Amino acid sequence: MIKITKFGGSSVADAEHFRKIKAIIDADPARRFVVVSACGRRHKADTKVTDLLYLVDAHVNYHVSCEDLLADIGQRYFDIADELGLSYPIREEFAAFADRARSGGYTTEELVSRGEYFTARLMAEYLDLPFIDAADMVAFHHDGTLSMSRTAKLVKQNAREGGFVMPGFYGATKEGKVKLLDRGGGDISGSILAQCLEADLYENWTDVSGFLSADPRIVPGAQPIPRITYEELRELSYMGASVLHEEAVFPVRDAGIPLVIKNTNAPEDPGTIISETAKEGDTEPIITGIAGKRNFLAINVSRDRTKSRIGFMRRALSVFERYGVSVEHMPTGVDQFAAVVQAADVKDSLYSLISDIQEEVEPLEIEVVEDLALIATVGRNLRGRAGISGHLFGKLGEAGVSVRMITQGCDEINIIIGVEERDFDLAIKTIYEAFSDEDGIVTTAELEPAPRAL
Repeated sequence: MIKITKFGGSSVADAEHFRKIKAIIDADPARRFVVVSACGRRHKADTKVTDLLYLVDAHVNYHVSCEDLLADIGQRYFDIADELGLSYPIREEFAAFADRARSGGYTTEELVSRGEYFTARLMAEYLDLPFIDAADMVAFHHDGTLSMSRTAKLVKQNAREGGFVMPGFYGATKEGKVKLLDRGGGDISGSILAQCLEADLYENWTDVSGFLSADPRIVPGAQPIPRITYEELRELSYMGASVLHEEAVFPVRDAGIPLVIKNTNAPEDPGTIISETAKEGDTEPIITGIAGKRNFLAINVSRDRTKSRIGFMRRALSVFERYGVSVEHMPTGVDQFAAVVQAADVKDSLYSLISDIQEEVEPLEIEVVEDLALIATVGRNLRGRAGISGHLFGKLGEAGVSVRMITQGCDEINIIIGVEERDFDLAIKTIYEAFSDEDGIVTTAELEPAPRAL
């Protein structure tokens, strides 16, 4: 059996976390295939090593001294090595790195990748496992996109049968140029490795015991989610649930490999299991989770008889494409549609974009609705259940929350609403309470059937 174990930045913050990881690995020999991120925060006021490295790069580019930053980063690694009695020459290696960084000898991506590199070097010695550089395992094309076919060949060629430690977050082109994945891409590295090694399980270890059914900062009593499908996870991750990078789903889903989110600080907690399908039965929760994002706006475009005007919507949307703006949702009416976009995407081009829409489709009216927040109520058990939407909107109405937008996918696993930003927290609390009792999220067995019309 092979388990890919990925440890995120917050779970590799210092020597004490290294000890916790060793205990986790020693408890199960199948876990000896390890991916690590750069050292994360040791406490709330701390700064992640990756963020410090980005600052070093900025200082070098602007010809500002980065000595304090380099000293801070180096000391993080020196403390871990000294406390654990490691022999890896971290001081000499880091001094060479610092000299080259000061001289501008690194690309941004190579410089930032050294956080994962040094963490993995120390972790490999501490776990008594071989170190394999991600540059020799994860292949990129020249344009910065992954080459999964070449990655599979490299993994087959370089992986060690008994286990190893690999840094996450980066890889390299054929010419050896280091490329980074998206921020938080260590999750993706572990997922890629799981697929290429045909692992039985991908364990993603972080500082929380899986997904919660709502943001605990808004709903303090939010319950953990024991099991979730990849489909539900994508919906929640996209709408702000950030325990796992949303792109990490695809490699393991395609390979049919289950994924579990575990807590390095509480390894006995069951965590959240993510798989293609989830068990169905009378004790299934009605909803899986609630997540949301702030800072959206809607551009409402109106014109008489839009439905009979072939190409009207396509031409309007082509303007958004021209400006490189992603349309997140698009509620429609008989004579209008709304394009919901992230406000940050149009902050410098909103009036030009609106002017181009007017020129392109000559609408009767364009209205901009600002300060919107989107909230998704997600659950595989929403499908085909009468009365769910009515119950949700009734509770929001009782709480005085004005719903500005409603959309639901054909797969019926989510209900997305738009509310004013000032109502964001209240709306999430209200939705959670609408499907909860004193014991947590209510189950399908507890759901009263909707009355049938005579």
